[in-house]
Amino acid sequence: MSFPVSSRYVIFALTLVGALVAGNLTERRIPENLEAPLNSIAAQIEGWTAAGDNTLLEPTVRALKPTAYLSRTYQKQGRDLDLFISFYAQQRAGESMHSPKHCLPGAGWEIWHLGSARMSVDDESFDINKYSIQNAGTRMLMFYWYQSKKRIIASEYLGKILLAQDTLLTGRTGGAIVRVLLVDTPAALDDGIAFSSRVAPEVWRCLGRSR
Repeated sequence: MSFPVSSRYVIFALTLVGALVAGNLTERRIPENLEAPLNSIAAQIEGWTAAGDNTLLEPTVRALKPTAYLSRTYQKQGRDLDLFISFYAQQRAGESMHSPKHCLPGAGWEIWHLGSARMSVDDESFDINKYSIQNAGTRMLMFYWYQSKKRIIASEYLGKILLAQDTLLTGRTGGAIVRVLLVDTPAALDDGIAFSSRVAPEVWRCLGRSR
């Protein structure tokens, strides 16, 4: 008997979580520290130039609880692009990083279109999230994804399954959420994908991925 893909994911996730609980394997989590600081990410990317790093407000830091983060503004021909990376040295199975899908409405942003985009990194293609959002008449285009040494994924639900798998098999659960945000203009789609494709290898360098 064949099951839909979604059913297989659910069954697989429940099996892994059960194994974790039974064996108390969450104690096997091994912190994965950054090989290079996030602020070492290139200041020049696809014609965008870093205009300064930003400090998050303390309540935001307490809510996110990152091991490290980077909030940086880039500029190009009078336009701004915001890069945000939140890194976690270890995660717990069953938990997930804060998805913008849940955080944006609380900050006053309306998500009026949920979609995806495809970026190319080191001759590989990856699907990432592409959201159209608006607040007080301002429309923005946002790209985000989850990145670890092993992979780049868009789905937070698949991320939970793979997190359980990593906890079970290796105990190494370090990873980051990467977000790229820019004003929604006719050029924003191409600019966002191009920037994302170039910043992802920089994130891998910081994570210590070996090629």
